[in-house]
Amino acid sequence: MAKAKGISRVINAAKYSIQGLKSAFLYETAFRQECFLLIGAYVVVMLIDFSIYERILLVGSVGFVMIVELLNSAIECVVDRIGTERHELSGRAKDYGSAAVFVSILLAVSLWIYLFACHFFPEA
Repeated sequence: MAKAKGISRVINAAKYSIQGLKSAFLYETAFRQECFLLIGAYVVVMLIDFSIYERILLVGSVGFVMIVELLNSAIECVVDRIGTERHELSGRAKDYGSAAVFVSILLAVSLWIYLFACHFFPEA
């Protein structure tokens, strides 16, 4: 089969991306929770008088966590597909993915705390 080119390639890529998002939502509890967190983040930043840049940082930080979660889930799927036996490298790959999610969450929480503190306690 010949590779799709031009607009067909873009359409196929979008189709596969949507398929991946649906799969992640169905099978990955953490991703599903982060989707709901993103909706909550949108609501919060629209209710509070943040600047557009602060809103982008706040919502974007949650979006970044979701991106890292998708990459972590992909790593876990590939490792699980290779085999079910325990292997040091497989364990490290999964641990690294999990650590990446953890670091992205720390970054998001830090941004939220800092921007809320600056907004509600500007003189501190």
